[in-house]
Amino acid sequence: MPRRETSTGLGTIVAIRRYPVKSMQAEPMDAAALHWTGLHGDRQYAFCKVASTSDFPWLTGREVPSLMQYAARYSNPSDPRRARVRITAPDGTTFDVTDPVLAECLADIAKAPVQLLRLGRGAFDAMPLSVITTTTGEAITQAHGKAVSLDRFRANLVIRPDDPAVTERNWLGCALALGDAPAPPMLRLDWPIPRCAMVAIDPVTALRDAGVLRTVVQRFRNEVGAYCSVQAPGMIRVGDRVRLIDAGLPHVAG
Repeated sequence: MPRRETSTGLGTIVAIRRYPVKSMQAEPMDAAALHWTGLHGDRQYAFCKVASTSDFPWLTGREVPSLMQYAARYSNPSDPRRARVRITAPDGTTFDVTDPVLAECLADIAKAPVQLLRLGRGAFDAMPLSVITTTTGEAITQAHGKAVSLDRFRANLVIRPDDPAVTERNWLGCALALGDAPAPPMLRLDWPIPRCAMVAIDPVTALRDAGVLRTVVQRFRNEVGAYCSVQAPGMIRVGDRVRLIDAGLPHVAG
């Protein structure tokens, strides 16, 4: 049986990031509802390539880096199912996410027709929730020789560990409680996240730096952050303490 520890403090949530539209900018949040399917409203919308017949039809920053400069915000952040989504383009122009003019603009950039899809469970590449630690960001910056923003890795939760030698890899296979409620939200860190060319794109300038991806591949086995499954839903907040619930054997050696 796995060893259970219900009071071991590990760190603090320092950022919560939701992505209303896949591959667009994050919507920073002070609090969010954690559902079985991840953060409520995360990646609920996505643009896809009309002519694509692949199993990955999404329009992403890999093909259109400037897509990452578009900001998406819910008009009512607490009710993404009913709220409108406003999109602000890099030049300041605003659209409703359903505006056909927005789809035309993105099609012009992509040089191919695109259409909007809405998926209540989210347009995820693999799993519905991702976590990264500030210590991972510090390690990548040190290995790369210059600052590398954690925004490149598009994680939903950023945790600052109490121990500066610990990263999310140390928690693989473990369940974490978020906050101090008697029945807190919980998640399990299941797998390290294999990275792609997206991490080479600066989310502010949309410029590519292949050296960032090279650092991630050569120094971090191309694994940064962790995919998570939700073990118990609930509200989470920036500042919540993170506690170890289940210290079972991890899937992957740390």
